Amino acid sequence: MASLRDRNRRHDAFFRKARSEGFAARSVYKLEEIDRRVHLLRAGARVLDLGCRPGSWLQYACKVAGPHGVVVGVDRQSLPQPVAGARVLVADIFALSDEELLCGQAAFDVVLSDMAPDTTGIRATDQVRSAALAEEALGRAERLLAPLGGFVAKVFQSPEVARIRARMSTRFSEVRLLKPESSRGESTELYLVGKGFLP
Repeated sequence: MASLRDRNRRHDAFFRKARSEGFAARSVYKLEEIDRRVHLLRAGARVLDLGCRPGSWLQYACKVAGPHGVVVGVDRQSLPQPVAGARVLVADIFALSDEELLCGQAAFDVVLSDMAPDTTGIRATDQVRSAALAEEALGRAERLLAPLGGFVAKVFQSPEVARIRARMSTRFSEVRLLKPESSRGESTELYLVGKGFLP
């Protein structure tokens, strides 16, 4: 019981920190931790953020990429608040062409995906849907990343994760599976991270 209280306390702390620092959601600290550990983002980077609502990952990407970077977000719903420095496409990722996602860029340096399925409460179904979104994000990364680029995708823990990770290992020089500290303790979400894209 103490461990559950500790997790809830951490959750509340990340929520309050995000609010005080002006981020749209506590999920920003997941990306911040991943970036701190793997070093994917940099000044001037071209970043594609899939499933970008409510916008905290966009905020972080814009902050790191700076005024010379390019940050494009995609989500089925519009953001609660606009994110300065980001271009947002309100659309279903499955309905967009690669050219539409590029928004005039030749390629992206980083592709991020925090996409999650509409959950049913049926674990196996939700796992399959989550894996399908991660694979769609990976497919886009394989087509849109510049050489040596980076990739991050959320996926629910399932037998599918090993298969996706194996596919990533053929296209990235480094592949890691991470669960950030700011993830809820009871959450089954994991993050697949690829670095050093091999075209």
